[in-house]
Amino acid sequence: MSGTTVRRLAAIVSTDVVGYSRLIGADEADTLTRMKAHRQQLWTPEIERHGGRIVGVAGDALLIEFASAVAAVECSLTMQRAMVEREADRPNDRRLLLRIGVNIGEVVVDGDDIHGDGVNVAARLQALAPIGGICLSDKVHDEIDGKIAAEFEDTGRHELKNIARPIHVWRWSPAELSAWQISSAGSGTALPLPDKPSIAVLPFDNLSGDPEQAYFAEGMAEDIITALSRVGWLFVIGRNSSFSYKGMAVGLKQVGQELGVHYVLEGSVRKAGSRLRVTAQLADTESGEFIWAEKYNGTVDDIFDLQDEITSAVVGAIEPKLRASELARSKRKRPESLKAYDLLLRAMQRMADVSTASYDAAESLLEQAIEFEPNYAHALGMAAWCGALRVFWGWSQSPANDLAKVMDFGQRALQADASDPIVLRCVALGSILTKRDFQGSFDLVNRSLEIDPNSAVGWGTRGWLSAWSGDAAASVADFDHAMRLSPFDVWEAHFALGKSFALSQLGQADDALRIARRAMQLMPDAPASLRVAIGALELADEHAEAAELARYHQRLEPGFSIGQWFENGPFRRTPGQQRFANALHSAGLPK
Repeated sequence: MSGTTVRRLAAIVSTDVVGYSRLIGADEADTLTRMKAHRQQLWTPEIERHGGRIVGVAGDALLIEFASAVAAVECSLTMQRAMVEREADRPNDRRLLLRIGVNIGEVVVDGDDIHGDGVNVAARLQALAPIGGICLSDKVHDEIDGKIAAEFEDTGRHELKNIARPIHVWRWSPAELSAWQISSAGSGTALPLPDKPSIAVLPFDNLSGDPEQAYFAEGMAEDIITALSRVGWLFVIGRNSSFSYKGMAVGLKQVGQELGVHYVLEGSVRKAGSRLRVTAQLADTESGEFIWAEKYNGTVDDIFDLQDEITSAVVGAIEPKLRASELARSKRKRPESLKAYDLLLRAMQRMADVSTASYDAAESLLEQAIEFEPNYAHALGMAAWCGALRVFWGWSQSPANDLAKVMDFGQRALQADASDPIVLRCVALGSILTKRDFQGSFDLVNRSLEIDPNSAVGWGTRGWLSAWSGDAAASVADFDHAMRLSPFDVWEAHFALGKSFALSQLGQADDALRIARRAMQLMPDAPASLRVAIGALELADEHAEAAELARYHQRLEPGFSIGQWFENGPFRRTPGQQRFANALHSAGLPK
């Protein structure tokens, strides 16, 4: 091709700004001014200092080349840490942060157009990166290993959009950002204690010497949370909020204030071959005193017995008069295959990252677990949940086929264990998306909440059912309760989207827009989140911004139409929902 050259670059960095004006609700002129200042005062000088140069600009995204992978990563780390420091004094929803992807490969230069596999992989890695963080390809990690004082987490192989081969991805996040997220989520104010005993279970430390075993330690803590949450007189903080403290050195009093709990359980897991050593200790957050501590030794085959022992000890320490029947009711059916259980833990770890690649990987792991144990209710239910969300978020390439699988997994899950609250809420979601069975779905999710009243995801699921059914006031209440149970949840974007949609139906446009902006900050590229934000903007008379976001939506999902979405979605076509659909059309989405 005339005018086209191909060159080999040592390192390609793709970066974009998270928190662009339409996403965070900042004044557009102020946002652009701040971006320009960051670029002049920080980005360009650091890039030049590390021997790099900007080779492409698209809106708030940059493409940068460096002479070496070490220079590329060192520059990226410097920029990320500096951005955290520069934005530290701003409110959480007004910060501008970066996501960065680094790759090695070839680029094709055709006039002003720069593309090629090396660029595409860098861009996909950037999209995978956490806010304020960096993702590297395996090639880059091999080049920098032992040469840079920063630890990158091995996240395994990922299927990336429009990339033919799986890419091994390594991830880094600044510790300062985790502290921000916790302190800002609580707004610096202690949450009031509930009117019943309350507890948070922190992620157990992995002492195995193998980072690959982190999921196993997390799974131990998560199963204990699940068992405790089914003891009706306890108030148990959701896993996603308590796990936000992972890797952080925080005081018990701080955790108690920020999560609004009286007790904290923490511990560690050491796994060597088939041998296990588990330690656990329960503390009073007000006094800082440890109420109880114990060590447990056993084998991997004993894991469920160890979990039950710890749960019983915790409950007994909090309430000596506990009836044995209540604790017995809290236990669920265990899988016979430890391999299936291991695959389930890996899948749930993947689903904590709300992205297409992670959910595709989770679905594959869950299907493997089901192959090992066809009647594993928990895995079947999570497979139904995973498939339903892939369709809901617009990530499915074949919605009809995927929804048929959702129904099959859901029916098999109920047959395996119709008393498991996780199964019940998973099937409730699948049922309303596949059959629009509002009453049946409410029956299932209400049964799940009777068994497990502490499930933030359960309350959030009911919030969505209420929003879709047109009971917007009940939906808002359910989402508020979900956020109290899990104030720093990784599902916050889902809760925020549902609440914004419900508020739009109630005619509370300003509140709906405020919450939609928060959801967009958390999930800026999901078509479903874009639709909620577009509707909220239009109803709040922010017509120009709504039109801009609608054009962006159409680039992401060119085949979308409001009529098809409304016809195929789980909507009752109430006046509030129809008003929302009309707002989407007014903003520019095709009818």
